[in-house]
Amino acid sequence: MAGPIRQPIDIPALERYLEKNTHIKAPLDIKQFGYGQSNPTYLLQCATGAQYVLRKKPPGTLLNPTAHAVEREYRVLAALTPTSVPVPNAIILCEDVSIIGTPFYIMDFVGGRIFSNPSIPGVSAEDRNKMWRSALETLAGLHKIDFKEVGLEKYGKPNGFYLRQIKTLSTISKAQGETKDVETGKEVGPIPNFAENMQYFSESLPYDRTTIIHGDYKIDNLIFHPSEPHVIGILDWELSTLGHPLSDVCNLLSPYLFAANPSASMSPDAEAFVEGKTPGLPTREEAVGIYQKAAGMEIEGLDWGLAFMLCRNSVITQGISARYARRQASSENAGMYEQLTPRLAEYATALVKVDKKRRFKAALWKL
Repeated sequence: MAGPIRQPIDIPALERYLEKNTHIKAPLDIKQFGYGQSNPTYLLQCATGAQYVLRKKPPGTLLNPTAHAVEREYRVLAALTPTSVPVPNAIILCEDVSIIGTPFYIMDFVGGRIFSNPSIPGVSAEDRNKMWRSALETLAGLHKIDFKEVGLEKYGKPNGFYLRQIKTLSTISKAQGETKDVETGKEVGPIPNFAENMQYFSESLPYDRTTIIHGDYKIDNLIFHPSEPHVIGILDWELSTLGHPLSDVCNLLSPYLFAANPSASMSPDAEAFVEGKTPGLPTREEAVGIYQKAAGMEIEGLDWGLAFMLCRNSVITQGISARYARRQASSENAGMYEQLTPRLAEYATALVKVDKKRRFKAALWKL
């Protein structure tokens, strides 16, 4: 998954820094990974053959600096390394921009399998079931970690996660929508029905809970063992914080949602999650049960959370379009997200209407 460098870095300066501050020896053979929409990610192979990963902020003036927080990624990785949560070992954080132009950190390379398709093709039905079970149980294990015991009590606020999300997403979306293409001058534009949906969410919040959350927990951010059906690493922690565990659960379960509306997904295989279509995949209800048993807590407000996730995803795809407009996107296919944002917004609006009806019926039953 690593190939030619698309966003150059000063390799001699990096080699000098690592020789002085780490055990990593020059010369380095460097390639850039194809994934990573926000923070450019590189594979380093040193003179001994050992491999490492470098994550850095994108070059240039950033539209939303908080969305590229490699410093936070490093902090949470370092805190979780001694725990049972499978994360790559964090080696060093460099905040000196004079080295390669932006802050960056280095972590161990974890060799294993990464599946871009969440239906996990190419494995047996038994292994597919075990791998999804492992993904759910690994997430539950993260949510059970006491954030105070691992020194992350100031990693986020202890309550009010969704209210803060509503405020933050609204601010970010407005700035992104006003971003103009550097060549055409055309604005990215607002997300359809976004303000109305945010208003509904602010008036119908689920019961407040706080755990360490990954922020983008999904199958393609997991590394599976090279031959065994279990998770050995969790990647891409830039959106992690203290927050509501419902957010992570909904993100992981999103393929089940997109199976009912494939046009709102960039994946051509969304229909694989139609119940019974892919051998070994647990049903959504089974997946929820696996998580609840491992976490020791029930999931409340799943429909609400899924609708909110779609709105959040529309802000993320809008952000990719904004970075593309400024020619700062690190993905080769970033321009495609312009079409996805309104589809996500439309689906979110439909789910909000469903949740409103469900709440109305529940209220009638209480009368």
